[in-house]
Amino acid sequence: MSFWSANIERRGRIARGITALVMFAAAFIFHRHGIAWCAWLLAFTGAFTLYEALRGWCVLRACKIKTPL
Repeated sequence: MSFWSANIERRGRIARGITALVMFAAAFIFHRHGIAWCAWLLAFTGAFTLYEALRGWCVLRACKIKTPL
């Protein structure tokens, strides 16, 4: 199995998609309060999590770490 091959099912993809939306919302809130560095960090993390959801791939599972979803 390749490192980049899909390794999560529908439930995991949905969970990562919701997590990405929450991170984007938090980034927007932090940006509005003037905490730009935290907003950028949350936005980057949200983008990566959205990539995982769309691709069906989890970096932790690719590194052989077991995740519940």
